[in-house]
Amino acid sequence: MVALMNESVFLDAKGLRALAHPVRVQLLGLLRLHGPQTATGLADRLSLTSGATSYHLRQLAGGGLVEEDVNRGNGRERWWRAIHRITHFDDTELADQEPEAAFMYLQSVIDVQGQRAHRTLAAHQTMPGPWRDVFDLSDWALRLTPEEAHSLIEELHAVVGRYRLDGPDAEAPGGAERVVLVIHSLPEPS
Repeated sequence: MVALMNESVFLDAKGLRALAHPVRVQLLGLLRLHGPQTATGLADRLSLTSGATSYHLRQLAGGGLVEEDVNRGNGRERWWRAIHRITHFDDTELADQEPEAAFMYLQSVIDVQGQRAHRTLAAHQTMPGPWRDVFDLSDWALRLTPEEAHSLIEELHAVVGRYRLDGPDAEAPGGAERVVLVIHSLPEPS
């Protein structure tokens, strides 16, 4: 029997602390994107030791974000899988209670997104023309109230929700490739 991923998780304190490290954010992303893998396979992808990867996977498991895939492997290798497809963190009370973990989690997400952008930019010239044409780095400076900013974010999420999330079991039409859309709402400090 194949275990399916739940759609979303809203981070609690344990999950937040578990994701307060860039390697863990990357590991969770790889498991979501490629499906179950061993610590050794993940270590190869991230140029880490399998021991370090195993440690980080155990931290993610303690936070309720990954679990051992008992339907795979044997006594010598442990397979891990993501439990959820999407992570949400919008609990300001939790951020106030766990300021260091919240900061480290957000810093880790930004670091991973920046690494992804750099890899894509490095490959830009070798992409097929139609994919180079959809490469976009736009930014807009808007003057909004908090309510308007919240509404804009909800509208953008609704638009993205009309498309297919990628993952190991994603079905898509021929010619479809992975496109990563990053949305940042960054109120600028005065």
